[in-house]
Amino acid sequence: MILALALGLAVELDANLPMRCAGEHRQGAMIVCRAEPGALVELGDVAVTVDDHGWVVLGHDRDAQAATTVRLTKPDGAAYEALIVVEQREYDIQRIEGVAPRFVSPPQETLERRRREAVQKSNAYRSDWDGAGFSGGFVMPIEGGRISGVYGSQRFFNGEPRRPHYGIDIAAPAGTPVTAPAAGVVTLAEPDMYWEGGLIFIDHGQGFTSAFLHLSQVAVAVGDVVEQGQQIGAVGSGGRSTGPHLDWRIKWRDRYIDPGETLSVETAALADRSGSAAPLR
Repeated sequence: MILALALGLAVELDANLPMRCAGEHRQGAMIVCRAEPGALVELGDVAVTVDDHGWVVLGHDRDAQAATTVRLTKPDGAAYEALIVVEQREYDIQRIEGVAPRFVSPPQETLERRRREAVQKSNAYRSDWDGAGFSGGFVMPIEGGRISGVYGSQRFFNGEPRRPHYGIDIAAPAGTPVTAPAAGVVTLAEPDMYWEGGLIFIDHGQGFTSAFLHLSQVAVAVGDVVEQGQQIGAVGSGGRSTGPHLDWRIKWRDRYIDPGETLSVETAALADRSGSAAPLR
């Protein structure tokens, strides 16, 4: 069954769409769904296969358009489609002074290092772990930290505009433990990257990858499978940083997800049901 829905209209999604989801459809949000194993789910121009246990994770980019489509194709070829209205957000402007000039306009002699590290990060982001750590939900990676920078904000370093900030900054004293917000596999663990200082990537499943920047300690290695709440490192101020804090980011299929949005996604109700013949939220 294919639903043909006009953009701009308030619509009810097909009650027979064979997928159930948790999460809100808004810019930067994570959506966790259950559907038939092996089904192909397409959210706009991104496609992902439902895993053997019926789990699939999706996400909306910072600048996602106000309307997109979700399409599900079962292994037998039956196809379902519906319109998704994506809530739009307003983002903050931040001006940060006192950043070392070498990080605002890095010296030419660091170019080779920066290129090498960019390739390393790009390769790590290609991970597609077959686990489903995202299905257990997300928690804050630091206890008692203060949010000092928000997702989506446009930053100016020493008066010069930069790309939007794709993570959340959590201010805490140097050495404060950083723990895994959800289970996953470590795909990158480096103590001293040019931009990020200590840097860890964790793939929580299907390429839904957290990055932890500016660490003073890296306590895991590539290939380690970590559990939610397990310590992975410690807060620092390495790389482009004006003080001790954790910059937590999430990237999925070239889309930047708001880590703060993951914290409110309730996945428990999806865990013990089949996901068949129930509506998409």
